[in-house]
Amino acid sequence: MSLHLLDLVIIALYLIGTIAIGFYLSKRASKNLDSYFLGGKKIPWWVLGVSNASGMFDITGTMWLVSMCFVYGMKSAWLPWIWPIFNQVFLMIYLSAWLRRSNVMTGAEWLRTRFGSGRGAELCHIAVVIFAVISAIGFIAYAFKGIGKFAVIFFPWDLSPDVYAIIIFSITTLYVVKGGMYSVVFTELLQFVIMTIAAIAVGVIAMNLVSVDALNAVIPAGWKDLFFSWQLELDWRGVIDSVNDKIQDDGFTLFGFFFMMMLFKGVLSSIAGPVPNYDMQRILATKNPKEAAKMSGIVSLVMFFPRYMMVAGLTILALVYMGPEIQASNEVFDFEQILPYAIKNFIPVGLTGLLIAGLLAAFMSTYAATVNAAPAYIVNDIYKRYFKPNASQKEYIKMSYWVSTILVIIGVGVGYMITSINDIMQWIFGALFGGYAAANVLKWHWWRFNAYGYFWGMMSGLMASLALPLFFPSLQPLYAFPYLLLAGLVGSVIGTLLTAPEDDVVLMSFYEKVRPWGFWQPIKEKVIAQNPEFKPCNTLPRDAFNIVVGMTWQISLVVLPIYLVIKEFESMLMAFTVTLLTSWILKKNWYDKLEN
Repeated sequence: MSLHLLDLVIIALYLIGTIAIGFYLSKRASKNLDSYFLGGKKIPWWVLGVSNASGMFDITGTMWLVSMCFVYGMKSAWLPWIWPIFNQVFLMIYLSAWLRRSNVMTGAEWLRTRFGSGRGAELCHIAVVIFAVISAIGFIAYAFKGIGKFAVIFFPWDLSPDVYAIIIFSITTLYVVKGGMYSVVFTELLQFVIMTIAAIAVGVIAMNLVSVDALNAVIPAGWKDLFFSWQLELDWRGVIDSVNDKIQDDGFTLFGFFFMMMLFKGVLSSIAGPVPNYDMQRILATKNPKEAAKMSGIVSLVMFFPRYMMVAGLTILALVYMGPEIQASNEVFDFEQILPYAIKNFIPVGLTGLLIAGLLAAFMSTYAATVNAAPAYIVNDIYKRYFKPNASQKEYIKMSYWVSTILVIIGVGVGYMITSINDIMQWIFGALFGGYAAANVLKWHWWRFNAYGYFWGMMSGLMASLALPLFFPSLQPLYAFPYLLLAGLVGSVIGTLLTAPEDDVVLMSFYEKVRPWGFWQPIKEKVIAQNPEFKPCNTLPRDAFNIVVGMTWQISLVVLPIYLVIKEFESMLMAFTVTLLTSWILKKNWYDKLEN
């Protein structure tokens, strides 16, 4: 595709602007590690929340969402639960506040508040750093594969997807490494504004070009149904036959079973708390626990409407105008290419440039947040702690530059070896995060759980998730979750019971500061005996109710823009009513009760 000059100018101005912001903010970011990685904990909560939403508005994930919406219709609204997207609800209700009370820089550093500073704590500290680095490399490879597939459709030069990806990675890495958290957050604000304008415009264009009758003529029965039975019951024969093969390859035919596995895995992963990536970093960068909770709450509120306006818009354009061609060609079609093909064929000059700039912004947001978050673990938790504890802040910042660059190079190397966005996405969210769950659920909720249990739980879960694609390449990662969970659980329990409990002083300090609910009775009694005025947390029933309400609120925010774009106005009104009702409940039962 040969882009119009106006589109190329818009894209060039955007890229120049983001690099300029990174260099402009580099002086402020380079004061010390706290400024570089957490923005000095002075950035307003709503700015961090929008930044976090922008970081989740990634191009690779959006390509996947468009392909899923094309194939599964309204039922695709449930599929992000595989990540799980509703972990933001658990964070806003209680976990962000618990995490922020630690007042640390990284997830590895947080472990000292839970396990103290003995040999076991050193081991689990290293386990979290290893996990953070592996997950960061996985995310970089995920972004690499998506941006290359996207760029090759639009840019006029005869380059491979991987070469395009390297060029765009180089530009993004430049401003992220130079500007740190300040650069990431404030460029993400710009990126979110651009992406929102472009996304809503795509939805409006699709509504104008696609009539209800035209859409109904190219979709199978049940495509517009949000709810489902045990079987998927979505038959594309005679419409686009190859889609049935896609459904079979995805392993979603038994959709009821798949949904239960998503929910089971998603709830446990959410209770475990955020993995050590940019989401956790945004929480630790807030000013206080109350702002951490509000920051996690605003992510869902601002992200879903524009993102799903674009997803639904591009989907129905592709269905109506590309669907017959796909069926007639009788060739294997890469459904992950629907997004770039739809933009190429249906978006007008000017808006194409804005949309490509916006999607580049979405990619850069996620990628930038990952590249900024991961080096904190190596520099702060390894280099500073074990090698140069008394080095200057300037040396630590310089080391961060090198670590960021090396991680990008490794991630690009992994990206070269991957053929599918879906493969790496399923592995990250299904397998890698599955191995993380057991130890991290126990660390919050069981007083007897100790550092050795955490280390062996993390390492056994991590080894199982790394072994999965080598020994069982055809096994859907989500269906492997119970085995990964069991591996982590066995390691956690055996490691804990074969070693001594943590010191009471450490446990009492943690419990008094964080005030978690769960199996803490022996420690709770000791804290109250020492401090009779201490008030333990008794919010479990309220938190559980708010989580159910919050998950309902979140899914209504997802389906609302899809119903709008496909012109199902009666269903849209029902979704809007659910959104208003659940918002009112959360206002009364969560927001108004946040502790100052």
